Amino acid sequence: MKKPRKDSALDRRQFLAATGGLLAAAIPGSTKVADVVAAGAPSSSSRPPKPSGSLRKIPIGVFDPVYEHLSLDAMLDKVSALGLEAMEIGTGGYPNNRHCPLDELIADRSKAKAWQKKFEDKGIRVATLSCHGNPVHPDAKHAQKDIGTFRKTVLLAEMLDVKVIVGFSGCPGGTPQDTQPNWITYRWPPEYAQMQDWQWKEKVIPYWKEAAKYARDHGIKRLAFEMHPNFVVYNPRTLMKLREAVGEEIGANCDLSHLFWQGCDPVEVIHFLGKQGALFHAHMKDTTFYPENVNKYGVLNFAFEKSDLDSASETFRAVGYGHSASLWKSVIKAYMDVGFEGILSIENEDPILPGEMGVERAAYVLKNVRRELLGE
Repeated sequence: MKKPRKDSALDRRQFLAATGGLLAAAIPGSTKVADVVAAGAPSSSSRPPKPSGSLRKIPIGVFDPVYEHLSLDAMLDKVSALGLEAMEIGTGGYPNNRHCPLDELIADRSKAKAWQKKFEDKGIRVATLSCHGNPVHPDAKHAQKDIGTFRKTVLLAEMLDVKVIVGFSGCPGGTPQDTQPNWITYRWPPEYAQMQDWQWKEKVIPYWKEAAKYARDHGIKRLAFEMHPNFVVYNPRTLMKLREAVGEEIGANCDLSHLFWQGCDPVEVIHFLGKQGALFHAHMKDTTFYPENVNKYGVLNFAFEKSDLDSASETFRAVGYGHSASLWKSVIKAYMDVGFEGILSIENEDPILPGEMGVERAAYVLKNVRRELLGE
């Protein structure tokens, strides 16, 4: 697709109108995707928002695992060249810590500050630290490693005055004898309800009460949980359940890519969590559906590899390549409307536009959407 001129408002509008159909030409058997997006887009999300001079300019950033093949300095050059303003940095757990030598930094404040200055010298803010893991894993060794990473991340966040730590709620086993996690979403037959109650009462709530206190004692009051399958917090309801049990330190990393396939209206989710004061962070990642496979297999049929797309019901896409840019415009407007204070952090797991390519495409959509909303 020919890249529109940056100084052309008409070209930009044409781009925003067209992005919802880009996937149809990219994947065999996907010609109906644009129709599904149009038909499935909630009416509350489809009304075009009007520009307002009072809207806050939310920083656009990127989550660093997509640059795992680059050194810190090379990554910062790339991110700066894209005109991005912030970063989410992995400190361990599933994202690993390719660009953040956590033990080294917490051992020496001067090294930690010098590390942070590298970002600032490029005009980039370290906005969040991420240690996605499973601190309630039934394997004690696994759990302890993730607990240790979380505590070290809290210490680094305190040193650098980073206000938000991103992660997962975790998932325990279903009984004290289990050796692997047991993700329970359906409370029947009765033994499943009993296991789920045990998970929350004996493992999840006690751990996060202690962890939230540790964070609070070090000045960190925002723990942003990604609502993710295979963890006990996987939708807004389970997020609020944990928040009500533990405290206001618990909030959302609102990654809509995991909520689209659950049938959530993105604007409704943002307004709901925003009104609760529970929106701490936002991953920018899209999801696309393949209607012929959804109709046959349902939505619990996710593909992570390009080779699996022919039989997939859905997969992750870069922003604007699953849902239209007009819907993403409504999403960003919703974040502005609720006074969201975090960043829009691009996470690219697109099997069709992998790595840096997906980041570049997502950044282009998000910057154009934000510019139009602000009337720039």
